[in-house]
Amino acid sequence: MNAYVLTPLASQDVFSIWCYIASDDEDAANRVEAAIFEGCDLIADGPMRGHSRSELTSRTVRFWTLTRFPNYAIVYRPFTTPVQVIAVVHGRRNLRRVLKERK
Repeated sequence: MNAYVLTPLASQDVFSIWCYIASDDEDAANRVEAAIFEGCDLIADGPMRGHSRSELTSRTVRFWTLTRFPNYAIVYRPFTTPVQVIAVVHGRRNLRRVLKERK
């Protein structure tokens, strides 16, 4: 059992990322997807990893940038049990708007 859970919107994020990348290279999409889930495992093992972004939100969420794919970040609630991933986003997206749409 994982010590994290993806919200339905975060699951949709992962699927959308996979589909977008897979349209060019399915193997690359699989590598990015695996890195996302590895990142989720990592933050579940140490929920205070990552950093807050007070310029984007006053909510108690943290951001973890994927090491192998630094254009992607996992946004999560570190104080929930299990850790709740609320978004997986590409850095070029409007993070402020994405977070406004998420509860």
